[in-house]
Amino acid sequence: MSAAEYAAGETGTRTREANAVRDGLNIGFSSGISGLAWGAAAIPAGLSVQQACALSFLAFSGASQFAVAGVVAGGGGLLTGTLGAVLLAGRNALYGLRLADLLRVRGWRRATYAHFIVDETAAVATAQPDRATARLGFLATAIPIYALWNITTLLGALGASRLGDPKMYGLDLLGPAMFLALLWPRLSAGPVEVRVALTGALIAVVATPVMPTGVPIMVAALAALLGLRGAGTGPDARADLRRERAT
Repeated sequence: MSAAEYAAGETGTRTREANAVRDGLNIGFSSGISGLAWGAAAIPAGLSVQQACALSFLAFSGASQFAVAGVVAGGGGLLTGTLGAVLLAGRNALYGLRLADLLRVRGWRRATYAHFIVDETAAVATAQPDRATARLGFLATAIPIYALWNITTLLGALGASRLGDPKMYGLDLLGPAMFLALLWPRLSAGPVEVRVALTGALIAVVATPVMPTGVPIMVAALAALLGLRGAGTGPDARADLRRERAT
């Protein structure tokens, strides 16, 4: 290899690394601010500031956290809300199966990385051209989004708790609105995702009048999870995964 070729390779590597960091930071900072809406929505749902912050710190899954708040606000128990949140978070386990082969981290780092697997970190990591930049992009997304999500959760919860009756300011609508905002991008992802989303919504609407509070969202989440899992293991998806492993 000539000096020119080596220099070109080094420049290309630095460019890929810079792009991974840039993408991760942009997505991490823009998404982390959404914790403000979660903190503000958790209080009118009946959670305390401490409970809102604990969910952000330990669960760290936006859609699942809003699911808990929605169930509790509707009169359901915390256990029912938690079960629904676990079902919604099941997609992160599917991300983990793919990222385990891509990132290949071992030991205590494996558990640490697993805690940070969310839509944003998975998207940035899988968009990178090689394993090294995938790890870099993953961390560049995970660190700012986790830090900001927890900070803004605290700020939003403290602010909402000092406003008096949240319904006077319409804060009780923040939870459903933010949940829809999280789901909306999935509706443009493809026909499979649209069908899964509409099926889940239909199940929730039909089940709500006949099932206890919190149970419809669990049933809908399970149906959506099974639908997405089936879509993610089809022939096209398996072919894509084989091509990625080959490269």
